Amino acid sequence: MSDRKILGLREPSDEAPALNKKGRGWKISDKRLDELHSQARELRRHSSVAHKALAKRFATANLGRHTFKRHAVVGSAIVDFNCHSLGMAIDIFEEGENEQLAARRDKSLEAVGIKVMRIRASEVLENMDGVLARITAGMCQRIEDKQERRAEHFRSSRPARMRKQD
Repeated sequence: MSDRKILGLREPSDEAPALNKKGRGWKISDKRLDELHSQARELRRHSSVAHKALAKRFATANLGRHTFKRHAVVGSAIVDFNCHSLGMAIDIFEEGENEQLAARRDKSLEAVGIKVMRIRASEVLENMDGVLARITAGMCQRIEDKQERRAEHFRSSRPARMRKQD
């Protein structure tokens, strides 16, 4: 009698899965990546009212060089809005959405430097100006963080003889 292999499923954990940046950006098969892009396309076609309202405001807003892409594929996740230049994603939280799955996805994205901002769909519909103020504050914070990291990088990469003169 032969021993049969049994498929064992891992218990879901709160830890973010390890991400390997290889190939087309992430260690994801081409088939899976194509599937994610088709899912994102369907989400764009059949967006909720809150998604459409926020997308309309983003389309008319003057955000400078920063743009938000709707239902974007980032790694192995689909985020509602993504600003690549800031490393910032916005998740519109709908009622009945799986919070554990969303939290795990957020941890995975934050592990590679993408800040995720979660906003309730009801808040988008009821208080659009407040939501836009929060998003703007988040964008300003990300810009400041990037400037600080850039300054720290330049300070640490200066030759030792130049640092002694300061």
